[in-house]
Amino acid sequence: MTLTQLRHFIGLAKAGSFVKASSQLFMTQPALSRSIKALEEELGQLLFDRIGKKIELTAFGRVVLQRSQVLIEEAAQLKNSGKVLGSEDVGHVRLGLSSGPGAMLTAPLMMHFAKHFPNFHVDIVRANTSALTHMLRDRSVDALIVDIRSLRPSPELSVTQIAEMPGAFMCRKRHPLATLPKVSFADLCRYPVASTPLSDELARILTERYGEKAHPDVLVRYSSDEISHLVQVAEQSDTLLLAIRACAPNLVELKIHPPLKANARFGLVTLSQKAEALYLPEIRKLMAAVFPSA
Repeated sequence: MTLTQLRHFIGLAKAGSFVKASSQLFMTQPALSRSIKALEEELGQLLFDRIGKKIELTAFGRVVLQRSQVLIEEAAQLKNSGKVLGSEDVGHVRLGLSSGPGAMLTAPLMMHFAKHFPNFHVDIVRANTSALTHMLRDRSVDALIVDIRSLRPSPELSVTQIAEMPGAFMCRKRHPLATLPKVSFADLCRYPVASTPLSDELARILTERYGEKAHPDVLVRYSSDEISHLVQVAEQSDTLLLAIRACAPNLVELKIHPPLKANARFGLVTLSQKAEALYLPEIRKLMAAVFPSA
């Protein structure tokens, strides 16, 4: 078998039909059909079930797809080994960002690549850590930047470039709590609280510090994976925001007693068995610039 055959197979699996795949691969349908048939004959099993004009991966085909993607990625990275990313290089950045990193890093990341690497395609996926981790394992994205407190440890995941970012309760500038020299948890409970989904570790910190009513299931009234929406709600109502302080510079940090003292830990997550993509050093440099403690 050849890498070209594997690329044909991956293209067909993603497209879901010979018509679409042949067009995307810039080849005729008969040529694509011959390539797939030759690959199936060499492997000794069918890769697709043909149902009329539709095709579906067989169970064997799903296994081959995963391993083929690894081989193609490794071949591309081997070709680029020892190379330094240049302004004329062409490539594809597929990065998953959870809510906090997404709010802080999306625009700087796109501006950085637009300025220094204009030939790159940049795809940013925003979702919760669990969904992003699944996408990383499926190779729908190449790397993640997430709060690693929400990440389940696994030997297949490699975490580097960790930044500590302080969290806070925040409100709009003219909120009734904004000018108080000391805000108690009872004061907080008079207003709705908005937050992104919180980790089990932060839930433990909240309940230990402020009691059972501080558990996110009780405390948080409005929840979303997209923090920009929550910031907007806090800016335009009496809703309080529990989030990374740097995500909402226009809001006022409340002087909570006792202090929250809870930090997010943003980390760059990749598959441990996968060779490092050529552009990841650029991502690390950008993280160091955007996250002060990175």
